[in-house]
Amino acid sequence: MLPQELRDTLAERIACAEASREQAVEVMLEVQRHYGYMTDEAMVEAAELLDMTTLELEGLATFYDHIYREPVGKHVIHVCDSLICWMEGHESVIEHISSRLNVEMGGTTGDGLFTLLPVCCIGYCDRAPAMTIDGKVYGRLTPEKIDRILGRLKENSEHSETE
Repeated sequence: MLPQELRDTLAERIACAEASREQAVEVMLEVQRHYGYMTDEAMVEAAELLDMTTLELEGLATFYDHIYREPVGKHVIHVCDSLICWMEGHESVIEHISSRLNVEMGGTTGDGLFTLLPVCCIGYCDRAPAMTIDGKVYGRLTPEKIDRILGRLKENSEHSETE
């Protein structure tokens, strides 16, 4: 169940909107931050807050790449597979990440640290191939750059576990 403070914050945000549905995606993202993904329970809670049916909310959730209906890793890697990134070698990026993390596209690493997902376009065409990790954009990807990024994330995760 959502904490009362979060419920109140979301209710305030919804009340300020012209129509509650305007806040649907933002509410789902906030609820998802709390649960880690949009669980069935989370969908019901968000739908109640928004005065929508769960079916209406489900339709939106399945449309947006950043709303997760299944558990994801601590870090979500979205590799751009737009035409430009494809032309600039996005497949080699996917192969490198898959090999380095031992995970297939759409999967999560055994330690639950990373999930690898495609995304249609992130608007970084001038720096293709590109990806985002937890919303941060990385472009002009090379195997070395990818290794540095993943290494930092792994190191930071290990430090946070020991603290």
